[in-house]
Amino acid sequence: MPSRTTAPHRVHDDAPDTEQAFLLLADLPSGRRHDSLREELVEAWLPMAERIAGRFRGRGESYEDLCQVAALGLVKAVDRFDPGRGHAFESYAVPTITGEIKRHFRDHMWSLHVPRRVQDLRNRVRTACRDLSRGVADGLPSVGEIAEQAHLSKEDVRAGLDALGSFSALSLDADVSQGQDGYCLGDTLGACDPALDTVVDREAVKPRLEALPERERAILYMRFFKDMTQSSIAEQLGISQMHVSRLISRCCHDLRDAVLEDAA
Repeated sequence: MPSRTTAPHRVHDDAPDTEQAFLLLADLPSGRRHDSLREELVEAWLPMAERIAGRFRGRGESYEDLCQVAALGLVKAVDRFDPGRGHAFESYAVPTITGEIKRHFRDHMWSLHVPRRVQDLRNRVRTACRDLSRGVADGLPSVGEIAEQAHLSKEDVRAGLDALGSFSALSLDADVSQGQDGYCLGDTLGACDPALDTVVDREAVKPRLEALPERERAILYMRFFKDMTQSSIAEQLGISQMHVSRLISRCCHDLRDAVLEDAA
């Protein structure tokens, strides 16, 4: 075990000198004094946690919420840090806090459920695009350039690019017209045409209609395709309206049973 008298090298120049406090905390039993010193250490390192949180600004989460997540990571780091290993606290705290923030983004900030592997691809593609775009005014790099930069296959790059649009979702109520007489995103979405059901029904009944006697077939055509009244049909065929009504009712009943039998 390294000597406790050897001061670990501090990674950040503005990191507080809490080496002795951590050594004392490690020796203290659970109790009020232990808890008090623990709170003092968390408070001393809180500015550093907030500074790390600031690196993740502009990614869809408020700075205040990021600071809360970073503080949680800081508390975990203080509780798990072993000063006896001879390492500076910040060398342990920085990846712990950063990992807590990244975990928060992964678990809570995606609008759509995306597998963790695809999330990782998204991050690698995003980093590669940022690196390749520095000083270049020609827009986004190609899939091949990203693949070479990120050491990924082109298929993985495409998956990562698709995931870039999954981190946040646009509300269906969002205005997309940029005008006074605007319409929202939901207004642009298509819907199933109810006429499609009619097409299916007509095709299903077509063979059975062709098998009907000519008079019954003509009556159904005039009633349902030409939208003629029963009285008009009766007058044209020279029969009573009551007889037309009975024929239509009987034909529809027989056709329904036949179509259902065909479907079964």
